[in-house]
Amino acid sequence: MDYVPESIPADDQHAGGRSGSAAKRTALIIHTVADIAAAFLGLWILLYLLGANEANVFVQFVEGVADSLSWWARDIFTMDTEGLRVALNYGLPAVIYLLVGHLIAGRVRDL
Repeated sequence: MDYVPESIPADDQHAGGRSGSAAKRTALIIHTVADIAAAFLGLWILLYLLGANEANVFVQFVEGVADSLSWWARDIFTMDTEGLRVALNYGLPAVIYLLVGHLIAGRVRDL
């Protein structure tokens, strides 16, 4: 009979002592991708509101990624105040990515 210390959870005994199961690792990946997507959108909002130089390569990269992530929410809000329009049109996808990503990750983790 093999001795297995009680401090190792039963799920980890079959994984060769590695922490986490495949479901937990998958959930972490989903969670991380959602966070990165929201971070790019938030960073673009911040750069825009602070008046970053849009000719800068980094600013162009962040804007391009943010545009790619928020194509489906483009011009949901149309208002005269440009800063508020950008904040809402890019902020809504950021919030949705966070909520949906974390919800899916939680469901996958519980499998």
